[in-house]
Amino acid sequence: MSLVFPHTFVPWFRSVAPYIHAYRGKTFVVAITGELIAAGKLNPFAQDMSILHAMGIKLVLVHGFRPQVNEQLRAKGQVSQFSHGRRITDAVALDCAQEAAGQLRFEIEAAFSQGLPNTPMANATVRVVSGNFLTARPVGIVDGIDFQQSGLVRKVDATAIRRAIDSGAVVMLSPFGFSPTGEAFNLSMEDVATGTAIALKADKLLFLTEVAGIHEDRDDPESPIDTELALADAERLLASLPDPTQPTDVAFYLRYCVKACRGGVERSHILPFAVDGALLQEVYTHDGIGTMVVDEKLESLREATADDIGGILQLIEPFERDGTLVKRDRTEIERDIGHYIVIEHDGVIFGCAALYPYPEERTAEMAALTVSPGAQEQGDGERMLKRIEHRARALGLESIFVLTTRTMHWFLKRGFHLVEADWLPEARKRKYNPDRRSQVLVKKL
Repeated sequence: MSLVFPHTFVPWFRSVAPYIHAYRGKTFVVAITGELIAAGKLNPFAQDMSILHAMGIKLVLVHGFRPQVNEQLRAKGQVSQFSHGRRITDAVALDCAQEAAGQLRFEIEAAFSQGLPNTPMANATVRVVSGNFLTARPVGIVDGIDFQQSGLVRKVDATAIRRAIDSGAVVMLSPFGFSPTGEAFNLSMEDVATGTAIALKADKLLFLTEVAGIHEDRDDPESPIDTELALADAERLLASLPDPTQPTDVAFYLRYCVKACRGGVERSHILPFAVDGALLQEVYTHDGIGTMVVDEKLESLREATADDIGGILQLIEPFERDGTLVKRDRTEIERDIGHYIVIEHDGVIFGCAALYPYPEERTAEMAALTVSPGAQEQGDGERMLKRIEHRARALGLESIFVLTTRTMHWFLKRGFHLVEADWLPEARKRKYNPDRRSQVLVKKL
């Protein structure tokens, strides 16, 4: 029997609890590649999905079957045909796809029927519902290539799916659809998942894939994963990349994430299935493990301009008055406006933060992190922190630090650790006011 140590369990549980609360009752569309199943990852994945389900998240599961169909074709002496990153589905390939889909649906239902082995939830089986929720249309002829029985999602029966997940079931969708005349079409998992997420107005779309996410240095596969991309940044990146032909191409899943966010899904994710518990890590930890594309158009998180100075002053004034923030005058903010980011909604600024680099020491100070009292507890502080971290990484910095008198625990929960004031860069140390007794906290990037 393993021991649970309170000094590690309690801080961990406190860090996870806000996400459990935030996501209860939310709708997630989770898409898995056939490669995940071929790699023997289905049972641990089903256990993680069962945990999400037990936490009150409404789930739709979409599975792929690319390697399974390829295997069926090889067994029949046939060669898989692809073009434009999509399978060309002739009559033989359609039969193979139907056989593979039937086998995988059986395996997935069996995995969910196990509950959580050797736990009090061992008998908490999850009911899986599948059906003809998708209407399809043919891809047709593209650049002179006839895709035959390959199709695209025409319509998703969102009402029927919503009714099923509201009843407590997990809806499972195979990449198959039928025309109004009953003709079968082989669809792509990515198209089905994206179309379903948009139709359901899902809170998240998560792809568990062969790739780890989008690397910060696009040309260096060993560079860290970019954990968050604003939709506008993702669109710019996508426009700079060649059309994908393989699932391992950077743009392959990114284009579906962008499409989902454009269609009203606030957050879409690319996760590596090779990492055990990747789904839980992405949903229930602050930094996650893959790349998240975020639609920020409803509440604009952006670089500050001179037009924002008045709004920033109005926002931070109450916090300066009660001593939470060091007082800054208008001249100082005008001078430093290029260091600031703001969150704006309908022309009103209700969040701001600034980054002051110390490049020689490979660090930077995050200052003036502020969220309007009426908008707190909605995750905007974390969004600004992530943007500041992204800025610092882009500058080649190795850490960021903050000075605080009242919010130390907020930063500790988000990966900062306490250091002595002597740690500060020399230039910042000279401006340190010991009378305020500010705590210095550092986070490695």
